[in-house]
Amino acid sequence: MKALYNIMLTLVIIGAINWGILGLFEMDLIGSIFGGMTSVISRIIFVLVGLCGIGAIALYRPINEDEELSHS
Repeated sequence: MKALYNIMLTLVIIGAINWGILGLFEMDLIGSIFGGMTSVISRIIFVLVGLCGIGAIALYRPINEDEELSHS
């Protein structure tokens, strides 16, 4: 299960970086690498990133007031 979470997290990070580049430079990095926003590979990656983002909602848990913020 940990491997699945790591894959999900990696894809969410890739999506976030792509959105950041899109916002800053008006360039779709995934689309540029894989042949445009409408290419099949790009669309598959976009769908996977979106599904991982939805799946990452399950990883969310509020921090209790008693819990330390640092993981030391």
